[in-house]
Amino acid sequence: MNTNTPRPTTLLTLDDALARLLGALQPLSDTETVSTFDALGRVLAADLYSIADVPAADNSAMDGYALRHGDVPSAGTVLPVSQRVPAGVVGTALKPGTAARIFTGAFVPEGADTVVMQEDCEALDGAVKVNIVSKPGTSIRRRGEDLAKSALALPRGTRLTPQALGLAATAGAATLQVTRRPRVALFSTGDELAMPGEVLKPGAIYNSNRFTLRALIQSLGCECTDLGIVPDQLAATREALRTAAQGHDFIVTSGGVSVGEEDHLKPAVQAEGALELWQIAIKPGKPLAFGSVRQAGGGNAWFVGLPGNPVSSFITFLLAVRPMLLKLQGATVLQPASFPMRADFDWPRADPRREFLRVKRNANGGLELFRNQGSGVLTSTVWADGVVDNPPNNPIRAGDSVRFISLAEWVA
Repeated sequence: MNTNTPRPTTLLTLDDALARLLGALQPLSDTETVSTFDALGRVLAADLYSIADVPAADNSAMDGYALRHGDVPSAGTVLPVSQRVPAGVVGTALKPGTAARIFTGAFVPEGADTVVMQEDCEALDGAVKVNIVSKPGTSIRRRGEDLAKSALALPRGTRLTPQALGLAATAGAATLQVTRRPRVALFSTGDELAMPGEVLKPGAIYNSNRFTLRALIQSLGCECTDLGIVPDQLAATREALRTAAQGHDFIVTSGGVSVGEEDHLKPAVQAEGALELWQIAIKPGKPLAFGSVRQAGGGNAWFVGLPGNPVSSFITFLLAVRPMLLKLQGATVLQPASFPMRADFDWPRADPRREFLRVKRNANGGLELFRNQGSGVLTSTVWADGVVDNPPNNPIRAGDSVRFISLAEWVA
């Protein structure tokens, strides 16, 4: 992108817009090594291999008795108990015709080929009565069945969830190499905006976008510098952009991306860098500004301007900014999964734009629709547990199959 002139305001499809946005970015090259304890939400910058077999040896999946299955030809066989093997203790080779008392996670003694859980046994004085005939390998977790030594545990580009951190620890990783956190500057524009705790003047509203967007940025593993609320003045907007560009990789704003007399972001970004102003064929969230802002020492910070309506801002962040920030970190999965579900509502008003309808799953396995789909109704984003990704010009009737995206996966 090398122009200061916005493209015409023809409606782009979301897929075309995402292709342009993501095509402009390359992952950050800077990496750092962090404790596995502190890596939640970060993105792996290098493949992680297991340093040992997991488990390290055949071990018991149950509390019970380790034995040779051939020593129990019939239910009710009594065997002497020759040893006791708790987890963390390595037993001796099992004597033929005996059983070993064993506990979950303990290494199976050499010579034993099955574990019979204690519920199927009867403890006697120095012996055990085995009440079932089991097959070889029963209740034994085999060496390396989870991870073999030197096997790939987690590939580069994995976003580290709690379970991924557990697997990293299982693989023996005390530290992890991750992409550094993107540094994101955030500000809102609008003289009508006030902060909670302030007395609302006539015509003023509380700035919800500042809270929503800051939390979304931080939830993606980014550092967020909150520059507050910028007055609706061209000079102030230009100064805010210059400040935001310094030391940051990315700038996110809300409001001021239309073409009204009080919308100063367009000329401000044009003066301080380069801008493309798009109208995207989605609802909510049609206007989106994308570009870059020059940094004093050379280089540029990426810029995305989101619409001011709170639901539009929320949805367009998830659709456009979220995958961009993930790509900057080198993540390989940029979009949430969608899957078919049954609509338990009618939506006869087919729109020529691709719609994202706030819905909630019900006890009958279907989806209910929030009563008011307006772009200013932030209540809908809390009530909903997902959205329907509805194609253009597509009315919905109760019973139809629709594409559902879970907010729990998207806002994570």
